[in-house]
Amino acid sequence: MISQSVLLTIVLAPLVACLLAGIGGKVIGRVGAHTVTIAGVALSFGLSAYVLKLLLDGAPVVNETVYTWLVSDNIRMEVGFLVDNLSAMMMTVVTFVSLCVHVYTIGYMHEDPGYQRFFSYISLFTFSMLMLVMSNNFLQLFFGWEAVGVVSYLLIGFWYTRPSAIFANMKAFLVNRVGDFGFVLGIAGIAYYTGSLDYATVFGARDAIVANTMEIFPGVEWQAITVVCICLFIGAMGKSAQVPLHVWLPDSMEGPTPISALIHAATMVTAGIFMVARMSPLFELSETALSTVLVIGATTAFFMGLLGLVNNDIKRVVAYSTLSQLGYMTVALGVSAYAGALFHLMTHAFFKALLFLAAGSVIIGMHHEQDMRKMGGLKKYMPITYWTSAIGTLALIGFPGTSGFFSKDALIEAVHASHIPGATYAYWCVFLGVFITAFYSFRLVFMTFHGEERFRHAAHEAHSASNGTHVETDADAGHEPDTPSNHDDHAHHGPVEPHESPAVVWVPLVLLAIPSLFIGAVTIGPMLFGDFFNGVLYVEEAHNVLGHIGEEWHGPLAFILHALMQPPVYLAFAGWALAWFLYVKRPDLPTVIAQKFSALYHLFAKKFYFDEIYQAVFARGSVGLGSALWRVGDVALIDGAAVNGSARVVGWLSGVMRRMQSGYLYHYAFAMIIGLSVLLAWYVLR
Repeated sequence: MISQSVLLTIVLAPLVACLLAGIGGKVIGRVGAHTVTIAGVALSFGLSAYVLKLLLDGAPVVNETVYTWLVSDNIRMEVGFLVDNLSAMMMTVVTFVSLCVHVYTIGYMHEDPGYQRFFSYISLFTFSMLMLVMSNNFLQLFFGWEAVGVVSYLLIGFWYTRPSAIFANMKAFLVNRVGDFGFVLGIAGIAYYTGSLDYATVFGARDAIVANTMEIFPGVEWQAITVVCICLFIGAMGKSAQVPLHVWLPDSMEGPTPISALIHAATMVTAGIFMVARMSPLFELSETALSTVLVIGATTAFFMGLLGLVNNDIKRVVAYSTLSQLGYMTVALGVSAYAGALFHLMTHAFFKALLFLAAGSVIIGMHHEQDMRKMGGLKKYMPITYWTSAIGTLALIGFPGTSGFFSKDALIEAVHASHIPGATYAYWCVFLGVFITAFYSFRLVFMTFHGEERFRHAAHEAHSASNGTHVETDADAGHEPDTPSNHDDHAHHGPVEPHESPAVVWVPLVLLAIPSLFIGAVTIGPMLFGDFFNGVLYVEEAHNVLGHIGEEWHGPLAFILHALMQPPVYLAFAGWALAWFLYVKRPDLPTVIAQKFSALYHLFAKKFYFDEIYQAVFARGSVGLGSALWRVGDVALIDGAAVNGSARVVGWLSGVMRRMQSGYLYHYAFAMIIGLSVLLAWYVLR
């Protein structure tokens, strides 16, 4: 039996630690701040793992109300917990990754003046994410949803003296508000048709939604369930960065690297995936909604992966990889392989957090340099970072036996077996995406750790620049280091000597590398083809692609042998081989290819011009609309007509009345006679 006190401790421990580090940071100091926050999240992780074990041992699912906040028109607005295998898995993953990030932050942020504030923020984020995944109703889900967005805003703009960081956090905030507007409409539709915000009640009354239609445009009827599900998915598109609401995530790399690992790889961006999986009883009733999810996910998986081919910022390459992998998860949701999406969510959380933290380790070792063109040959200087990065990369590309292999290969098989409209398009997107993922992933590894030691040449250029003899290169364009300022406080104009990061940085890398290697083989059986999600996820028999694949499930080894006879594995090897040829064997060729296909290169470098289009249409359009409303509404109507106009009318009327008050007696007598004549005429004629 899982007690309520245990669940409250899991949620509140990070919140208490956040308050101690934030409000009492000056009292407890830097050591006190990281001690209480690490202790808080460690306690949450330990209890989350304990809860997961109890559930696996047969403990009953917890679905209870902790506090009733408001009852309005028979709709109960409550704080409550739904802890089943899905929630417990998410709780364990979130707290484990958060714990690794907390420890890593001690080394990464040790020189930063906002040290205590940073620990307070990441602990608050952990609390917010736990509230989201443990909720048993839409009100609490929305609270956690918005809370992680607010903390993300604070963390992306953590270095608030940098204009680029402030622009990035405002961009993330605004784009997510677009998605959240759709999310609110979806929740409102659920409350309208079912009269409840409680998950269990809503799922039990889903036929009430199916029985209704609505007219969004006059004369065109939509199934209410389709509209509700699409609105909910719009919220997921914003939070999980799906096209076209993806533009905020690459720019969020302006925040410190630990945030990239915690929020933008393993936890917050997967909130949308978790939400759609939790809402599977609703999405299964609308094939139109599933098809929409499928096509958007496939588009994100393929086209966002292309952008990683040309980017040279080590963190942004990993960010585009995150976009692509989120697309893979969304594709799995679209073909009703909810367990496959959650399985890939779990494995991805470990190896993507590992890759982000490894990128941060490289940045530390390179004295805050992020441009891969200024690296190379780091393998012998940073062996632990190299090997952990290699493990994360192998998991990302789906190398046989790694955790990413099991989740990605099963996902592709599920898409191939699906007959939902758009499945063929989605299959080719995720299939070709395997090659793209392998190519950009090993491009990062080879440019960073292998080949010529280009950092010495970069240091010479920087030294020449400091003496007024700087030679301009394309590597200088638009690059800002992952440091708290845009100044050269951390720049080394002498010879750069890379070094391995301290233990407090590389130990979390090792801890994340272990599940990146092994957790897929251990968990694929129960999570995909077993009873781990029984009673949690709902799949119509016609959509049960994982059940079809599971008929031939004979264990992890047989799964590997089967995959070795399928093309995706060899497509990944081809991407690996091409990256080796271009960036180790013939490093002169990428420049030649970029020049030969300059139009395509610039299309990718400009990120398909999404930012420019949004800036021109929405940003400038909003400014133009606001300016027009100001000129017409404020200046012309309110100030001009209403305020100043009424003043002018009163002035004119006063002038007229003033002329009537002449002071001459015969004027007043004449007015009296005229008035009396009018009154008599009215009396006689009425």
